[in-house]
Amino acid sequence: MKNVAASLLIAVLSFVCGCTNSGQKKTERVNTDVIDAEKIQLQNRIDRKFDDPQAHYQLGKIYQREGLLERAVWEFTLALQFDPVHYSAQAAKVRVYKDLGQADRSAIAAELFIDQAGGSAESLTLLGRAFQTEGLDDYALTCYQKALDRAPNSALLHKQIGFFYLSKGDTLRAEEYLRKSIQIDPYQPDVAEQLGKLGVVIQVPQPTQSRSSSAPAPAQTTTAP
Repeated sequence: MKNVAASLLIAVLSFVCGCTNSGQKKTERVNTDVIDAEKIQLQNRIDRKFDDPQAHYQLGKIYQREGLLERAVWEFTLALQFDPVHYSAQAAKVRVYKDLGQADRSAIAAELFIDQAGGSAESLTLLGRAFQTEGLDDYALTCYQKALDRAPNSALLHKQIGFFYLSKGDTLRAEEYLRKSIQIDPYQPDVAEQLGKLGVVIQVPQPTQSRSSSAPAPAQTTTAP
């Protein structure tokens, strides 16, 4: 009886493992099919309109995920050839150079792109977000700080930097920038909510009929005991 039970147990386990492996292979095959379909669709877009920067960028991102980094670089280069201020392609190119072990080339490219975006706070902010998406936090913060130098009274930039620090777990710096943001523009529910989670009490001024024609009164912030 023991031998029979053991045989049944082994058979059941083998069946379960076989189903699991089969399911995993099926999922992998489906994912591969989806990616292949995306590649074909993007290549068709490029064949119809070769100077489509977004199609080249998206194809480059697929190659980047697949580890085909040289191909990714080429597609990002083409994207930038047709749209020199495609910030996502700029950041992705810097990332791929880094992943290729070409640290100097990555740093030179990053410096070039930051200099090119330096003409406006908006451009620097967009590039900073692209760097942050690629996990290049040092470059992202450089962009945000340079943008803030050009627009020191921007509630949006203080908010951006505050949430950046929050995502890194630096609540002290996050609170500092979020406080400043809501003092500049007190009508920001998401900032007020986050400051509340950090223990900061927000006293938002009541809107008046003349608010549309005058700047809002600054919000008062105090730390909850």
